[in-house]
Amino acid sequence: MADRDARQPGLASDPDAEITLGLLNAVHENSAVTQRSVARELGIALGLTNAYLKRCVKKGLIKVSQVPANRYAYYLTPKGFAEKSRLTAEYLSSSFSFFRNARAQCTDAFAACAARGWTRVALAGTGDLGEIATLCGLDAPVTLAGFVDGKTEARRFAGLPVAASLAGLGPVDAVLITDLKRPQETFEAIAGSIDPARIFTPRLLNVVRPKPGEA
Repeated sequence: MADRDARQPGLASDPDAEITLGLLNAVHENSAVTQRSVARELGIALGLTNAYLKRCVKKGLIKVSQVPANRYAYYLTPKGFAEKSRLTAEYLSSSFSFFRNARAQCTDAFAACAARGWTRVALAGTGDLGEIATLCGLDAPVTLAGFVDGKTEARRFAGLPVAASLAGLGPVDAVLITDLKRPQETFEAIAGSIDPARIFTPRLLNVVRPKPGEA
């Protein structure tokens, strides 16, 4: 899938487990990996990478050996392999749960749109949830206008056009938020272009919506 945050929805609620699994995977794939490259791959600060690496070494998950040219090589210990397997199994289990919940919530949103006569729907945010929404849209009595995502240079995603703003997709009746990384920010941005009552937010995103009458 598109990126690490989107690939690991099941671990998104547990950043500690996600970072640890990412670090263990990186070391397993390349013992000569550097802290800087791991930080870049995981999208976290170098200092945080160093802190997690030290924690893994202290727990006996990773062994460090010095090699020529003042470099270091990192190896998973048997305990590290066991922990990587455990976290991977946990990720897979929660990922299946994520897919099941996401599919149900997107289907419910499209049904609610159709019941109100809102048949042209836009999706706000590319990524895994957006892909699931497009699959649900195939069997729903709505037409998907495309994606709104100003943070990607892609012009198409999951077979649909991508626009930087809602206006770029033409007239739409409703919007379904599908941004896993910044759902609240995306909701608030979209609310400036369409009545918030026409914006649907899957429960799994935990978006805080203003109460009726609030600005």
